[in-house]
Amino acid sequence: MSEEKKVEETPKAEKEVKATAAKTKNVAPIEDFDWEALEQKGYSTKDKEALAKVYDETLKTIEENEVVEGEVVAKTNREVVVNIGFKSEAVIPVSEFRYNPDLKVGDKVEVYVESREDKNGQLVLSHKKARALKAWDRVNEALETQEIIKGYVKCRTKGGLIVDVFGIEAFLPGSQIDVKPIRDYDVYVGKTMDLRVVKINNEFKNVVVSHKAIIEAELEEQKKEIIAKLEKGQVLEGTVKNITSYGVFIDLGGVDGLIHITDLSWGRINHPEEVVQLDQKINVVILDFDDDKKRIALGLKQLQPHPWDQLDDSIKVGDKVKGKVVVVADYGAFVEIKPGVEGLIHVSEITWSNHLKPAQDFFKVGDEVEAVVLTLDKEERKMSLGIKQLTPDPWAEIEKKYPVESKHTGKVTNISDFGVFVELEPGVDGLIHISDLSWTKKINHPSEVTKVGEPIDVVILEIDRDNRRLSLGHKQLEENPWDVFESVFTEGSVHEGQITEINNKGVATVALPYGVEGIATKKGLVKEDGSTAKVDEKLPFKVLEFNRDAKKIVVSHTATFKDEEIKEKKEKAKAANKAVKKLQQNVEKTTLGDLDALSALKSEMEKGSDEEK
Repeated sequence: MSEEKKVEETPKAEKEVKATAAKTKNVAPIEDFDWEALEQKGYSTKDKEALAKVYDETLKTIEENEVVEGEVVAKTNREVVVNIGFKSEAVIPVSEFRYNPDLKVGDKVEVYVESREDKNGQLVLSHKKARALKAWDRVNEALETQEIIKGYVKCRTKGGLIVDVFGIEAFLPGSQIDVKPIRDYDVYVGKTMDLRVVKINNEFKNVVVSHKAIIEAELEEQKKEIIAKLEKGQVLEGTVKNITSYGVFIDLGGVDGLIHITDLSWGRINHPEEVVQLDQKINVVILDFDDDKKRIALGLKQLQPHPWDQLDDSIKVGDKVKGKVVVVADYGAFVEIKPGVEGLIHVSEITWSNHLKPAQDFFKVGDEVEAVVLTLDKEERKMSLGIKQLTPDPWAEIEKKYPVESKHTGKVTNISDFGVFVELEPGVDGLIHISDLSWTKKINHPSEVTKVGEPIDVVILEIDRDNRRLSLGHKQLEENPWDVFESVFTEGSVHEGQITEINNKGVATVALPYGVEGIATKKGLVKEDGSTAKVDEKLPFKVLEFNRDAKKIVVSHTATFKDEEIKEKKEKAKAANKAVKKLQQNVEKTTLGDLDALSALKSEMEKGSDEEK
């Protein structure tokens, strides 16, 4: 292809460039050309410097990844526009400011420069990142200065709430939400709260905050103002804050006081809930407080007149009154006649009986009872009552109803070592001494004869009106058999008996005919073969002694055979003595043969005498 052909195919623009290059190929630049004058385009050097200064003051030099302060210039429901003095403003999502719902135009905020210019030429800022970078510094500073900060409650967790504080998730324990117990944590989710940093664990990056601490601080200030004005006897209005079994806590407007259960009502109550309710507003009087005024004792009943002061003259000694049992003790029962007016029924005034029983056997709390006024002291605010006075005194005519030697049937109420207590009727009791239970049997304990609750026949032996006591007898229901036994168990008489008991000293108890018992010593138990009699053996016994007054019979088995042997020997000796005497009378006629016979008789008599010894 020819050169001309190539030129024709070159575009027009390319031809122009080549032509211009050909013309300027050998042209040199002007060394003293004023390029600044060209750039000023009509501005002088002085004007340019002034304009540059204004520009520098208007726009800041910022670097990416740094935290700067900006100003809110606009705010919508979705976006916040922030100006940091750069050539353009930045738009930040409003969600990054949700911890601060009070944000408004003109507020200063910290922002993090993510990019000076994105692909759209816009400045990119982040408030969330700025908060996160400075969060720990601010959290530690807040802990140190104890300043009040704001936190946004993000969600509920076990035992409390998760709160956004400076971009850090902090823990708000349930016990630190309020001064009063909180049952529903969910009501706080999505809300912004005033908080105070109370604990930081830098190792685990844990932050604990409290709203209660702020409230307590405010209450403490209120408390100081209230306490400074407290005086004994002052009447204040308060709100029932808490009710316990021992009393009621009253909120006096920032300071708490306690009404003890005994200061709630002049009458007796079982629980404070009978008088007040939660959140109820009541008037109370200050009874006392400590030196620091940290414990305040309050009263409610003191605002009402004392019931004893209102007690009219319609109640006097001897009157019958009705009331409710409010307290039962061993020694008696307290009966409320009117709210705050009580009387005591002592155990001695419950029944006419001398054998007192605990009041619990007669009363229980809540019982409605009628009683008689025994004593009345309005100044000391004491009253004693009686129940037994409602019935006639059985001792008023005791001699007519229970004359001496009269026979009756009673009930065994108690048994002691020395006798049996018998109730003839309510209020009339007597004692059967152990010696008056049986004529013949030896009784070791009264329980061998009767038991508590069993009926028993008695005879009135003696009446002691002053001490309200009766002496009773049981054996006296029968004639005294010892009057007859005296002619039966004469000394020397022999009777069959059975050994029922032998004590550790060897003395035996012997059952004799007619239910009589005798005693035998150890020597009196030796049998004919030399052995000793044993329990349950039946043997003949000889009466050695009979004592009617002491009701005592002494017997011996040994005497039944020993006495016969002695008697026989005595009779032989007596016969021998008679023979000797006869021989002596005929001594003059004695022969040699007679002398031999007499000698033999004498030897025999001496032998018998030795055996007796």
